[in-house]
Amino acid sequence: MDAAEQVRQDDDIDLLIVGGGSAGLPAAIFAARRGARVLLVDHADRLGGSLWVATGQMSAAGTRLQRARGIEDSADLHFEDVMRISRGTANPGLVRRAVDHAAATFDWLMDEGFEPLPEHPVTGFGHEPYRVPRYYWGREGGISVKNVLVPIVEQLARDRAITVRLNHALTTDDAGAVTGAIVRGPDGVAHDIRAQAVLLTCGGYAGDAEVFAARNGVPHYNAAPWPWSRGAGLALGESVGGYARGAENLFCNFGTLFNSDNFPARAVGRIEHFPERRQPWEIYVNAAGQRFVREDIDSVDAREMALFHQPGQRYWIVLDHRMLTEAPSIVEGWTRDQVIAAFAAGGPAFVTADTLADLAQRAGIDAEGLARSVAGFNYGVETGKDFFGREHHPLPIAEAPFHAIRLQASAVSSAIGLAVDDELRVIRPDGTPIANLYAAGEILGSSQTMGKAACGGMMVTPAMTFGRLLGDHMIPLEVRR
Repeated sequence: MDAAEQVRQDDDIDLLIVGGGSAGLPAAIFAARRGARVLLVDHADRLGGSLWVATGQMSAAGTRLQRARGIEDSADLHFEDVMRISRGTANPGLVRRAVDHAAATFDWLMDEGFEPLPEHPVTGFGHEPYRVPRYYWGREGGISVKNVLVPIVEQLARDRAITVRLNHALTTDDAGAVTGAIVRGPDGVAHDIRAQAVLLTCGGYAGDAEVFAARNGVPHYNAAPWPWSRGAGLALGESVGGYARGAENLFCNFGTLFNSDNFPARAVGRIEHFPERRQPWEIYVNAAGQRFVREDIDSVDAREMALFHQPGQRYWIVLDHRMLTEAPSIVEGWTRDQVIAAFAAGGPAFVTADTLADLAQRAGIDAEGLARSVAGFNYGVETGKDFFGREHHPLPIAEAPFHAIRLQASAVSSAIGLAVDDELRVIRPDGTPIANLYAAGEILGSSQTMGKAACGGMMVTPAMTFGRLLGDHMIPLEVRR
C-alpha cells in the first residue's frame, strides 16, 4: 500500500502542500517542525522547483550580516525602496509582510548553511539598485538556496515527519470550501487527499508557452523557465472560486539574445547594456528604425519601460565596422573576436551588410527610418547635441560593413497570479477568502511583490518568507504534539 493510499484511508493530513520550490520547501519544514502531518506533492521528478534555474537573488533589511558589516537598514527603508522602484504598483500589504519578515528568513537560511558571495550585500545587479546594500545571492544562484532547503526536507521525510510524493499532478475541480485535492500519481491512479488546509506553492505558468501566451497576450520567447511551471495551481485556484490578477503590471526585461526564430529558445549570450560597466557606442532602434531610448541612460527601469512599448518588444543594436573593431565587446564574456565570428556565422540575431539599406532589409527594419536615425545620431556625434541627450558617442556610424544585433524582450517568471489577501488566503473577486486554501510563491505572480518593475530579490525572498510564516503559524492547524 503506497503513501497516497494511506492518506486516502487515514483521512488525517494536516497540511497538503502542492509544489516543492522556494515557498513549498520552507512551508513543509516549519509545518513539520511544529508537529503537523505534512504531505508535499510536486508534478516534477525532483524537489527544488524553479530554484534549479533561477538566479536566486534575495533582498532583506536588518540582517545579522548587514549589522556585522556596519550597514544600517530597516524594513521600513526596504518597503520604501520597493514601492519607489515599482512606482507604487506593487501590492503594499504583501510587500509589507514580506519585508517585515525577510531578515528573519535570511538569517535562518544562513543558520542552515547558506553562504552568500563574499562581497555581499550589495545595492543591486541587473535591476534598479536599492539605496542601501541589502541584496544577496550565492555562488550558484538558485542552486545555492536549493542546496540548503532540499536536504532539510529530505531528512524530515526520512524521519517520517513529511511525506513527499513526486510526479503527482493536480486534477481537482471541486468548488466551495477546500478540504483537500485530487492528486494523480505516475501510475495514473487518482487519490483523494483530505487535509485541514491546502497550500498552493506550485509556481507560475512561464514554463508553458501556450498558457504564457494566453495569460500575457504576447508570445513566449524564452525557454529558460522551470518547465514544470505550467499554471496548474493558478487554474486550480480559479476552479474553486479564486481569480487571477496582475495583468496591468506586465513588464519586460531589456531584451534577450536569441540567435533563433524557433521560440521558445535558449539565449546564446548576454548583452552588456549597463552604462556603468560599458558605455554604449552603438544605437538601439525598433522595427521602424527609430531610436526609442537614450542608450546611455543609467536607469534599468527606464530602458525596460521604453522597450515595453515598442512593436513586438523587439529592437536592434546597430553599429559599424569601426565600432565592432574598436569598442569593448558588447556581449558579456565574449571577446571581440568571438563577436566578429558571430557576425561572420550569421543567423537571425547577427546581421551584416555593406549598406544600411541592405542591413535594414536583412534584419527586418524599416530602411528609411534607420537611415534617419543614423543621420540624426551622426549629427549628435558631430555637434555634441544628441537628440536624446546622450552624452557618450565617440564615433559616428559611417564605416561599412554595418551590423545589427537583434534583442527580444522575454520573461522567465509569471507576472499574473492568484489573488490572496494579506494573510495569504486565496480570495474570491469580492474579497472573501476561500476556506482552507492558501497560496505563496510565484503562483501569486511577480506583479504582487515587484509591481510593474524588477525589484531585486523580491521573488525568492518573499516566497521563502511566506512559506516559512504559513508553515510556522499563519495556517491554523490542529496538530498532534
